[in-house]
Amino acid sequence: MNIDTALKEAMTITGAIGVALVDYESGMSLGYIGGGRELDVEVAAAANTEVVRAKLRALASLNLDERIEDILITLDRQYHIIRLIPNTGSSLFLYLALNRERANLALARHNLRSIERELAS
Repeated sequence: MNIDTALKEAMTITGAIGVALVDYESGMSLGYIGGGRELDVEVAAAANTEVVRAKLRALASLNLDERIEDILITLDRQYHIIRLIPNTGSSLFLYLALNRERANLALARHNLRSIERELAS
């Protein structure tokens, strides 16, 4: 699956506001779709590189031999899901912002996991 296809598929998730594929080492978006007035997806995705970096540092400090699957941030009106993509040889994550009233969080996480698997293969 290529980046454009993955992003378009993520935007079909009910409640999707915007999605980005981000390199957390550089903070650069490899692509993004959506956002608009509700959210500047590119800025949010870049800012969330700090969230990923902080969590990776915390795992290292705690000597936890664990892999981050995803990070969930809940806001009053939105969910933000950060899904790390392992086994790509890169430091990538999918960032998905959802409208909390319309989204089904469990289903959104399931769909994002499927997209992540396709990108990793």
